[in-house]
Amino acid sequence: MSLSACAELSRCFAAAASAKPNSGKSNSTAATSLVVSSPIGRDGAVLSVSRSRKTSRIVVEASQGLTYRDAGVDIDAGAELVRRIAKMAPGIGGFGGLYPLGDSYLVAGTDGVGTKLMLAFETGIHDTIGIDLVAMSVNDIVTSGAKPLFFLDYFATGRLDVDVAEKVVKGIVDGCKQSDCVLLGGETAEMPGLYKEGEYDLSGCAVGIVKKDSVINGKNIVAGDVIIGLPSSGVHSNGFSLVRRVLAQSGLSLKDQLPGSNITIAEALMAPTVIYVKQVLDLISKGGVKGIAHITGGGFTDNIPRVFPEGLGALIYDGSWEVPAVFKWLQEAGKIEDSEMRRTFNMGIGMILVVSPEAANRILENRGQTDKFYRIGEIISGKGVTFS
Repeated sequence: MSLSACAELSRCFAAAASAKPNSGKSNSTAATSLVVSSPIGRDGAVLSVSRSRKTSRIVVEASQGLTYRDAGVDIDAGAELVRRIAKMAPGIGGFGGLYPLGDSYLVAGTDGVGTKLMLAFETGIHDTIGIDLVAMSVNDIVTSGAKPLFFLDYFATGRLDVDVAEKVVKGIVDGCKQSDCVLLGGETAEMPGLYKEGEYDLSGCAVGIVKKDSVINGKNIVAGDVIIGLPSSGVHSNGFSLVRRVLAQSGLSLKDQLPGSNITIAEALMAPTVIYVKQVLDLISKGGVKGIAHITGGGFTDNIPRVFPEGLGALIYDGSWEVPAVFKWLQEAGKIEDSEMRRTFNMGIGMILVVSPEAANRILENRGQTDKFYRIGEIISGKGVTFS
């Protein structure tokens, strides 16, 4: 992968007529989607397709605060592509795609790790990037309440370095163990001339299962429900086009200490994405969970509204959780506006659950010493996400 423009296209198929269609998601970028409801599946099943687009490039430094567009992310182009795809594949959206199978749904998701790979190349940290790869897909499908069953990976490079590839696959295996699923297979592609020396690309697909009567789809969310936030480990695997842009203009290197922290910038940025599967499934089993959103590309602004019905919005309480030092540094070094930060990064919350007030009280009162759950907001009448 070079520092010039790169693009990723992904598609998920769904068959849950009751599930609420959403906007798409992509690594390191905001994404848009369009929903068309006509059925195209066998036996009259309604299929929903999610498609996202990511573009990243290095641009000349500007004097004003940095934005995603400065980092090369063209949201308008993504929206146009979605519009064109909708003509060919009706129904777009969802964190994962649902396919009917008896009294259950198979739930599938596919993703990569974006330009976080460039930092892996630079730092030589290859043994955790596979955890990121698994996390991006299994965290998506668990938002429907699905338990991951298996994972498939794709590793592509110009010249195969067996030692590096082994480290990457070790991370994938670790990620599968964390999410209690099986690494079922994959593909290793050696394509001379397509990648620079020492570079590779990754993608993966997770498939899980959930009973039809247990799908989490947000349709029962009402005003007054509580938003519970689960903490992230840092940037996770989204927004790295902007991260690299900030780093380039900050005057610091990956080996320097992260301001306000006792770790290096490399350690902060390469921290693997949290896999929330076991934690989320445990919370679901106790009841009261109505909707779940994986906070990825699009941040709070684009992802949280995907889980509740029309006519409802989210009120997020400023200061209700601890924002990691890496985000404070990124905002200060890049002079990034609050609104841009909230639309680009997870800001320390990697997954949100919309729950009943009773469930919220139970979750917060019964959390263990190692559990970190935050009451970060509530559902209100209105639209979108507001902060107070």
